[in-house]
Amino acid sequence: MVQIPEMMKALVAHAPGDYRLETIPTPRAKADDVIVKVEGCGVCAGDTKAYAGAKRFWGGGGTPSYIKGPVVPGHEFVGTVVEAGPDQKEFLPGDRVVSEQIVPCGECRYCRTGRYWMCQKHDIYGFQYYVNGGMAEYMRYPHGSLNYRIPREMPLEQALLIEPFGCSKHCVDRAEISNEDFVVLSGAGTLGLGMVGAIRKRNPATLMVLDKNDLRLAKAKEFGADMVLNPGREDATARVLELTGGYGCDIYIEASGHSDSVSQGLEMIRKLGRFVEFSVFKEPATVDWSIIGDQKELDIRGSHLSPYCYPWVIKWILDGTLPATGVLTHTFSLEDWKKAFDLALTGGDNAIKVAIIP
Repeated sequence: MVQIPEMMKALVAHAPGDYRLETIPTPRAKADDVIVKVEGCGVCAGDTKAYAGAKRFWGGGGTPSYIKGPVVPGHEFVGTVVEAGPDQKEFLPGDRVVSEQIVPCGECRYCRTGRYWMCQKHDIYGFQYYVNGGMAEYMRYPHGSLNYRIPREMPLEQALLIEPFGCSKHCVDRAEISNEDFVVLSGAGTLGLGMVGAIRKRNPATLMVLDKNDLRLAKAKEFGADMVLNPGREDATARVLELTGGYGCDIYIEASGHSDSVSQGLEMIRKLGRFVEFSVFKEPATVDWSIIGDQKELDIRGSHLSPYCYPWVIKWILDGTLPATGVLTHTFSLEDWKKAFDLALTGGDNAIKVAIIP
């Protein structure tokens, strides 16, 4: 029987730029809750942008705040069950369990039609105080959470990629890639690298990956990209047009989070092409919408979270068909959370995925 302490260390978000390492009560299990001892929690671009005060998280201009604090951030976590509520029938202490990012309400029109990842209430771990995240010693997977066992033998550096690579898989699913397509993926961060592996499973005619970081491009090539290109040194649009007889790529996936990448994609994609937008932007990206409609009649799709992806991603990471080696590059203690956030934001010191180990 694991002894659960009454208090625990946790990072707590109070307001933009006001994040504090605190000692708070350890959550306990009721009903069918499970309490896990957190093994680790990745630092997402969404976490760093929330810390920086992005309006899409904290509101502004008449938009209410999505973040409801004080809240423990973090949605890229994995842990071991230390306590199960009396109504919990599936997960027991000792089980290694991951939970999807969203805890759907089960009652709105999206949940009732199987599209739970767009739940109207939209409770995502680490953004509302009643679904505290993984940047703490312990956390609660509450009633309604979507939980999955993961093998004990899966290394932590792989297990921490289940959530981001789940998002990667869903984005690639949205792209509906065929083996005839010339695909351009913009962005080779953690999510982009997950997309490389997922795209490779669909066997496109050509996969080109763009990034301004040469080390990330090398990793994308290792993971299965046919070609890589640094748009900071070479005209990516001109190169794509040259390789496609002047038509442009069939599919463009935007996973960099930079507004220039959006306009670049609209330039290099062919008429009737498919543009998939994945990124979270700090500020709105402005583009010429006439390209989308009158000039090219593009199919524009968004991608959000990772519905129905976790079982496949767990299987593929474990069997090695979704490459994951070397993506987690840096780990920090809870006490050094600020260093973790700063490194995740800047990408310095050859960082790709940064994680906090409580």
